[in-house]
Amino acid sequence: MTTYMIILESVNKVRSFVNAITGFNYAFEIISGSYSLNAKSIMGIFALDLNQPLELRVHVSVPDPHLESVLEPYLYKQ
Repeated sequence: MTTYMIILESVNKVRSFVNAITGFNYAFEIISGSYSLNAKSIMGIFALDLNQPLELRVHVSVPDPHLESVLEPYLYKQ
């Protein structure tokens, strides 16, 4: 499993994020506080506080460089 911190602060960003990861066969999970949801669920993401960074867990055995480039626009930079 690989973990990233992401920020999805707008409706358009949520839509583009879900569209970007849907093409991958990996399981994606978003953790926000005590909530855990399928990151490919646009409605589930809208139920979260999008003003805060979210933990993204990608269930892969080895890091995928293509996935990392796709996730780049959504990564939380402190």
